[in-house]
Amino acid sequence: MNSQVMVHDLAVGRWRILGLLSFAIVLSMTTWFSATAIVSELRAVWQMDPASATWLTNSVQIGFVVGALGASLFNLPDVLSARTLMASSALVAASANLALLVAPDANTAIALRFITGVALAGIYPPALKLISTWFVKGRGLALGCIIGALTLGSAFPHLLRAVMTTLNWHVVVAATSAMTLIGAALMLKFAVEGPFAYAKATFDPRQIGRVLRNKPVMLANVGYFGHMWELYAMWGWFLAFATAAFKLRDMDAATASLVTFVVIAAGVVGCVLGGVVADRIGRTATTSIMMTVSGLCALAIGFTFSAPLWIFLLVSIIWGVSVVGDSAQFSAIVTEVGEPSFVGTSLALQLGLGFALTVVAIRAVPMFETYMGGWQWSFIILAPGPLIGTIAMLMLRRLPEATKIAQGKR
Repeated sequence: MNSQVMVHDLAVGRWRILGLLSFAIVLSMTTWFSATAIVSELRAVWQMDPASATWLTNSVQIGFVVGALGASLFNLPDVLSARTLMASSALVAASANLALLVAPDANTAIALRFITGVALAGIYPPALKLISTWFVKGRGLALGCIIGALTLGSAFPHLLRAVMTTLNWHVVVAATSAMTLIGAALMLKFAVEGPFAYAKATFDPRQIGRVLRNKPVMLANVGYFGHMWELYAMWGWFLAFATAAFKLRDMDAATASLVTFVVIAAGVVGCVLGGVVADRIGRTATTSIMMTVSGLCALAIGFTFSAPLWIFLLVSIIWGVSVVGDSAQFSAIVTEVGEPSFVGTSLALQLGLGFALTVVAIRAVPMFETYMGGWQWSFIILAPGPLIGTIAMLMLRRLPEATKIAQGKR
């Protein structure tokens, strides 16, 4: 009876930790996208030109890349406790975000957004490792919930734009900073390792080389890179695509924002669904299916540009579900085939390089849009990413080490 009680308590406890940390991540990730919701107001405050406004957005992305790669170089996710790293990083993110209220010019604001991105790299990768210590069975679903929390945070600014005609940017900055502070408090209290903790590591920059030479890990990374080539460029430019498409239908910008929110938020369903399927049929199979569907959507979405609205919405929502539904599984694979004492380092490296690629993809889409003379066919450039990612995952599936994935399901 006692053993049954212990098993029950563990099962309840791990889902409680997952729920609390997912909520904390939603709260803290609002600082990542806070400037997105108020960029037009900030442009007016600091008299920013379009190029500066772009840097205001991209600096968070670049900061995350620097933070993640720096964390992997110094093995921070494997040397420091998750509680310390995540809570302190959330505190820095909240402080840098709040400092926007007193920033004297655009350059200072861009620097603060960069610092915010660096700090957020101390939350997201460690969270993936931490949750993995609570879940062996059901790990795909658990990590899917974490990515779902990030997805919901990504969609939130578009909902604000859809339901509000004006935004008080001071309130947005203060509110997102306060939310992140609450997230820091939750992390400080609940970011504790589970019963399947990884071995502790000591600082050794040479471990990066060992990660890079691990063939299963690197194939998982290539799959992730193909996925990331598509994901953030789709998220970043879908509003512009939808706005252009809706002009043909005499529909306003608010409707385009609402549809963009629905499309991106649909990814929450994809993350949960992807986790459930991956735990049942395997991660390499699930990621291959998801990337095949999302790649086809990238090719097909242009044909819906002037099609009946229901066709546009159907393909868009399917794309929103599939484009992020596999995201957590690449990280889950790393936790299963990577060296146990450097799982955090491997995750930080995967995420850092993946997000670096998104900077290129986000820039490439509008350049391709200009070349094509409009938004209708602009997303075709994203299709090679999931194709390459699918090939990498099928190669990984054939390796002997693949038997470690999803408890043998690959």
